[in-house]
Amino acid sequence: MELSILNLLLVLLAAWLSGQLFNKMGYPSVLGELMAGIILGPPLLGLLQGSEALAILAEVGVLLMMLYIGMEIDPKELRKASLGGFLAAIGGFVVPFFLGYWVVTYFGGTGIAGVFVGMAMGVTSLATKSRILVDLKILDTRIAHVMMAGALIADTISLIIFAGIISFAAAGSLDIVGILIIAGEVLLYFAVAWFLGLKVFPPFYKWLKKKELTGRTFNITLVLLIALLFAELAHVAGLHGILGAFIAGLFLREAIAERKLSHELTGLVKDVSLGFLAPIFFVTAGFQVSFEVFQTDLVLLISVILLATVGKIIGTALFYAPSRNGWREGITIGAGMNGRGAVEIVIAGIGLQAGIIDQQIFSILVFMAIITTATVPIFLKWGVEWLNKRNELVRSTIGKEGYLFVGAGPVARIAAKIIAERHKVRMIDTNESNCKSAKELGINAFNGDAIEDVDLKDAGIEDAGNVISFTLNPEVNVLVTKKVQEDYLIPNLNVLMLSNNKGLTKQIEKMNANILFGKPVDLYNWNQRVINNEFEIEEIELQNNQLMFDDNTLPLVVKGKKSNFVFTNNYQPKNGDKIVLLKIKD
Repeated sequence: MELSILNLLLVLLAAWLSGQLFNKMGYPSVLGELMAGIILGPPLLGLLQGSEALAILAEVGVLLMMLYIGMEIDPKELRKASLGGFLAAIGGFVVPFFLGYWVVTYFGGTGIAGVFVGMAMGVTSLATKSRILVDLKILDTRIAHVMMAGALIADTISLIIFAGIISFAAAGSLDIVGILIIAGEVLLYFAVAWFLGLKVFPPFYKWLKKKELTGRTFNITLVLLIALLFAELAHVAGLHGILGAFIAGLFLREAIAERKLSHELTGLVKDVSLGFLAPIFFVTAGFQVSFEVFQTDLVLLISVILLATVGKIIGTALFYAPSRNGWREGITIGAGMNGRGAVEIVIAGIGLQAGIIDQQIFSILVFMAIITTATVPIFLKWGVEWLNKRNELVRSTIGKEGYLFVGAGPVARIAAKIIAERHKVRMIDTNESNCKSAKELGINAFNGDAIEDVDLKDAGIEDAGNVISFTLNPEVNVLVTKKVQEDYLIPNLNVLMLSNNKGLTKQIEKMNANILFGKPVDLYNWNQRVINNEFEIEEIELQNNQLMFDDNTLPLVVKGKKSNFVFTNNYQPKNGDKIVLLKIKD
């Protein structure tokens, strides 16, 4: 077995270019990688070819990708998921599952193939992540929160059910005794995994830390060894290794108590898997697609795509009904959850390798994943417009009521103190002295870097619905704002501008963020005036909806009837509001 470096280079180049292209269009890179395999590989042009060496790299890539997914999922988020998210996930899985089983068996397929296709149809991936949510300006809506929770729950459930399917398929025909034996093996595996993950690894890691055996290279090697151990244990139990790698990721997140280290290791696994090995799997998966399905099984292909779409949307809406949030909202959520992504393709590929499904069914599942994912932006846009027209698009701040100030300078502390009269406020700053001064005012302040995920989480970003970028560096303000919008789906963003920079202003407008104080401000000068006590605070009540401020006045905070919030360019004047001003002393 010899690895062709040129072929590997071309596969990775094709994966990278196509992935970037699809990302630009608002779709997950996995779809671009699949299309590269289909178009450039044996199905069409034949410019790329598979090999045994590539297959091995692809298999390792899938294991590492599932390890990464496990390390990214926070079990606490699963526990915090809303009832609506749980109902949407279950309905969006169960209905397509039974429809998939029915359509395959109706067309003469085996029962196990029907079960497998049903499970693949039930998988949910919020394929467009935050991109479509940002474009439609629905980050702060109830449907966005339900979709995110539903996708998280559905992927976890799908992998557990997948474990059972693989076990049954490997055993062939089963009697009651055989079923009980397999069930026992699966339960034993989860028990052993739980014991190792929660009872053995945490104290073992603490012991290694005491022995100073926790360097960067040592840690990543240890993570990979544990992932391979869990994968092999899963294999011994008759399950597939991807489930073992996924569970290893879940437990490793909990075992490594240091959040910064855990985040760093997760990033390393992500870079190796999604940046190098996993794309090989998705490109070579495209090699297995057959266009013959359009001639031999066109009716089945169309039926699977239609039933997967209708089943996901209607199933989600039906099961979501007990939440009493309306059937139209349920349909819109179902449309947003209609995409299938990496997990579905991985499951289909394993099914093909295991002989559970043939190449035709595999091709149908790949085309189903591509087409259903392509519908998400279109259907979701229609659904949001539908709800908007009926005034049924509910803005929600579930668990997102707090304010996070990025920057704890003198002016920021005054604003934070006023807002804290009605809301939960936190601050993060790299300057330890600023944090100390904030704490003296009774404000929870964290000394850290807002560019770092681990510091953001420690500062309370996951509870924030409003982020106020208040540093003296305009580039940092824009960078942090973009990060919290894309990675944490923060709906209300406020950015300080220090000068009329057209480039930064354009980026702020693209993010739909607000500009603090309504205009560029010399924050350094105002901070110095606060430090030197050359200012005074004045509170005025708004009358006749008129706002007039001179250069010696800084409108800082609005005290509305129900909440306090920072003054921005998007503030809509309302009679009775009170504006807190900073004024230069005469």
